[in-house]
Amino acid sequence: GNGFMDGKELQNFIQELQQARKKAGLDLTPEMKAFVDQYGKSTDGKIGIVELAQILPTEENFLLFFRCQQLKSSEDFMQTWRKYDSDHSGFIDSEELKSFLKDLLQKANKQIDDSKLSEYTEIMLRMFDANNDGKLELTELARLLPVQENFLIKFQGVKMCAKEFNNAFEMYDQDGNGYIDENELDALLKDLCEKNKKELDITNLATYKKSIMALSDGGKLYRAELALILCAEEN
Repeated sequence: GNGFMDGKELQNFIQELQQARKKAGLDLTPEMKAFVDQYGKSTDGKIGIVELAQILPTEENFLLFFRCQQLKSSEDFMQTWRKYDSDHSGFIDSEELKSFLKDLLQKANKQIDDSKLSEYTEIMLRMFDANNDGKLELTELARLLPVQENFLIKFQGVKMCAKEFNNAFEMYDQDGNGYIDENELDALLKDLCEKNKKELDITNLATYKKSIMALSDGGKLYRAELALILCAEEN
């Protein structure tokens, strides 16, 4: 669940892909053969779902609508999420997901009819709704982003328990107004980068901050929004 496949996961995928095509009486497509040649013998490569989707032999490959060059940045993604998670619950339901996908597709200059939009929504739920509750969390849906654009992956290694998160929030909310502004977030992220150098690169601080502030409400980053990024537990 870290947003990409590598090592044994990738080898298992390739093996099952080859077996499934053979069972169906089909050869690998040229794109699949190139993929197998590139990743089949290596265990240190990483590939995300959007990159992986490029080998699928279909003209209607909706995952490609979300490639990095079409969805401008993780900031666009976060702003769209902020719009639909209006109650700050940390998830969106199936109807909100449909509107969410429609917005993202429009940002990518893609127009589709309602039947296709419903189909895409159902596919997204089947792919990412691990507990089958009809809802998707931010980190689940962020797998739409190419690995290099998915800054949330970086923060999965530094998630805090509820107590640690609350202590950190109170420490960096220096004026005690119940939210963190851009300057306070800057200080928090600098400390996180120093403490977690393996996961977080301080040279990407500006990118992290810009993407996270896209979740804010008029420059105010409340506890619930920051918890989506840093905290795995209920608060």
